[in-house]
Parts: sequence; structure tokens; C-alpha cells
Amino acid sequence: MDIRPHIFFFPFMGHGHTIPIIEMANQFASRGCRATIISTPANAPDAIKSIETRQLGLEIGVVLIKFPSKEVGLPEGCENTNSLTTKHMIQKFLVATTMLDQPLEQLLSEHRPTCLVASAFFPWANKIAAKYGIPRIVFHGTSSFALCAYASLFREQPHKKVSSDSEPFIIPNLPDEIKITRQQLQDHLKEESEVTDFARKVEESDLTSFGVIVNSYYELEAAYADHYRNFFGMKAWHIGPTFLCSQGKENKALRGKESSINEYECLKWLDAKKPNSVVYVCFGSVAKFDDAQLKEIAIGLEASGKQFIWVVKKDKHEEGKEEDWLPEGFEKRMEGNGLIITGWAPQLLILQHEAVGGFVTHCGWNSTLEGVCAGLPMVTWPVAAEQFYNEKLVTQILRIGVGVGVEKWARLTGDSVKREAIVKAVNKIMEGEEAEEMRSRAKALGVLAGEAVKEGGSSYTDLSALIEELKLQRAGSGSNRKDQLP
Repeated sequence: MDIRPHIFFFPFMGHGHTIPIIEMANQFASRGCRATIISTPANAPDAIKSIETRQLGLEIGVVLIKFPSKEVGLPEGCENTNSLTTKHMIQKFLVATTMLDQPLEQLLSEHRPTCLVASAFFPWANKIAAKYGIPRIVFHGTSSFALCAYASLFREQPHKKVSSDSEPFIIPNLPDEIKITRQQLQDHLKEESEVTDFARKVEESDLTSFGVIVNSYYELEAAYADHYRNFFGMKAWHIGPTFLCSQGKENKALRGKESSINEYECLKWLDAKKPNSVVYVCFGSVAKFDDAQLKEIAIGLEASGKQFIWVVKKDKHEEGKEEDWLPEGFEKRMEGNGLIITGWAPQLLILQHEAVGGFVTHCGWNSTLEGVCAGLPMVTWPVAAEQFYNEKLVTQILRIGVGVGVEKWARLTGDSVKREAIVKAVNKIMEGEEAEEMRSRAKALGVLAGEAVKEGGSSYTDLSALIEELKLQRAGSGSNRKDQLP
């Protein structure tokens, strides 16, 4: 009879959720649990590639459910947020995710796992899991700080008391005084009924779930980890940074999609550079800037005089043909000083290279956490979602970054940040006394992250406590589960 806890992981179909959830599955499996990842056909290859079955003794499986792309009017195989190019497609995609309830119920009925770890974007998962006596744990894919900020805003509604979208107001009930504007919240707190209704469902699913799992570590945001538990009454386990549990070069290079550049070619380029001389620029897998904004970034990087690696979501033209989104002669002038990657980059390997001295980031939580752990000062350039909250954490709480001046959501275009602002922000994190102070603070936080995931560390201990709770929960729920039978 197999008495090990069996955990099902159900990530939202976007790299910001899928990558850390697969790493969580690896963590649980390395601690003696069975782990199964729920995926769709188009997403399965990346999931399978990321599973650490190479390590002896890990038992991680993948089960497939059909994603209803055609049913909602999306192209066949459009099963990931990375493939969405318009707001209309995003709306259809979200509708499609609500149609996954029946396939999930069928899986839970058949396998009866010990626990379901499911994305916050599936608030209906609580009811289905409860039907079979299975505890559901919520995964938001962001920081404790962002969770506290969002919970305060949703419950107190201070955004309704200001007269304009650009008027700053204080987020209530936080340990620190943090100001934000309505235009930085955009879709999070819009008045449209469908958005408000969905936010309410997510809030209710948090409160009625078994608890929340956070890809962070206590030492990074202790005041907010405590505040989330104590003030908001949420049961939460901080078990990150999840990627630090996969430290091999191969694992770092494989994180996410296959890189569009050979990692050895990239590292060879960096090896020729001096320590802290290169700025890394990347805006994640979802943001898509228009040509005008890309050109401003290019001019700003050149004017800064800094060497750079720039990851761009654009298809390259044929060899020898000038790119229309770059200034004339840019690539020739930057030869040897700038490396442009169009596609997916081996980000962990780049950030942790000694030549990299700063990071221009969209403040997605995965990227933010990777930048912190690499000990890098950051230029914060939030685009959408909870990224404006993460910017506040980086610039005001941790004091390891400077904002480029973005004031509103611009997920599919860009907020027209001018070259002068880019030059100023890049220079601020790459040179001078203030840059060194930020780098020193970031490096200290990176050291604490490494300690957190070691045996006896805060994240290691939190994961142990969670596994023990699940064992007790399972023992108390009886022995009528399929995975307990001989």
C-alpha cells in the first residue's frame, strides 16, 4: 500500500504560474511525496522537459486535459497566455479556463489525491475538491506584499474615494505607507461587473481554501508574511524561491521554454566582460511593446554607454537586413557591446553571471525573485497585473531598485517611456555610490534566499510543516482513496 502523500498541481496556463508550480512539484517529490501535474497537450512538452525525473527517486507524473480553444473561438493549440496577441483573445482565453471544471472533477474523482494545489485563477476548484474531501491550496504566483496590498484594496476600496485615476492614495492597513493610483491598478479593481465578480470569487476561494502557498521566503518580506497571516487571517506557507532547489546549469538553462540562443554562446559573450558591467533587459513572456517603444529602449541603451543583453519579443529579419524597430546602424554600432535575443533567454544563467550588474525588469514575480537572488539592483518597468505592487516592494521596501516612471497599465503596447528616463534609470543602478548600496542590499537578500531553502531554513521548514499537515489531513479523512489501495 502506497501511503505517501499524492499532490496534484494545476497551474494557470501562463509561464509565470507554470514554471514555479512545476518547481514546487519537484520540491514535494524530493521530500518523498508523489506529484502529478495537470497540463494541456500544447503545454505538456515544456512541463515534461522541466520535471526532474533525472534525479533518482522522484515520482512526478503528467496528466492531460483538453483545452477548449476551438470552443471559444481561439486557434487550435492556443493554450498559453504567451500566444495571446489581442485583448479579445485574452477574454476568450479566460472564458476557456472556466470550462476546465468538469475535466478537473473527472481527474479528482479518478485519482483521489491527497491535496490539490491550483492557481488562484481557478476559484471554482475549491468546490470540486471539497466534493471529494480533498484540501485545495491556492497559488497566486506573487509576493506576500502583493497579496497584502491586493487584499487591502479589495476589502477597503480606497480607490473609490479619489477624484481621478492619477491621484495617489494610501493603501490601507499595511505595515508601511505605500501610495498607488487607480491607473496603476487598471483591471484589478475595475468597476465592470465581470471583473469585480471574478475578484470576489478569488477572494472567497482564498478564504475557504486549505491555505495559500507562496513562492517567496520569510526573510525577504517578513512583515508582510506575518501581516498576511495575522491581519488577514490567511493560512500561508512560504516555500521559495522554488528555482533555488534546482541549481544545476542544465536546470537553469531549461527553466521555461527552450532558449532561442545557445546558452554556451551567451555565457561565452558574458565571460569576456568585466564584473558588473552588463545590464540585462527583459520584460517577461507576455508584454509586447510597439516599435516606437522598442526604438526608445534601443536609443536609451546606446546613450547610457552600458553594455547590455536585451531580450525582445520580435521576430528577427533575415541575416544582413536592418530591423525596422531599431535605429539605423544600431546593430553594427553595438557589435560586441550589445547582445539582442529575440525569443526566450536562459535568464537564470544570465542574471547569475558575474558580468551582469543590473536588471531592467517588468516586475513579474518570477523575474523579480530571480533578480533579488542574483543580488542585482533593478530598474522597475511594470506593465500589468500585480507588477506595480512588486515595484513598490523593490523600490520602497527592499530599496534595491529605481522606477523608470511608468504610471499605467500597458500590457500589449507600452507606456511610451522616453530614452532620457531609460538612460537615467540604467545609470542609477549601474554606477555610483547609490548603485553599490542597492547592490550590497540585494546581495545580502540573495544570501538569505540560499539559506532559506537549505535544510533547517525557513522555506525548508515551512514545506516540512505543510507536508506534515497534509499527512494528518489524509489520515483523518479515512482510507477510501484510490491511491491508498495495494
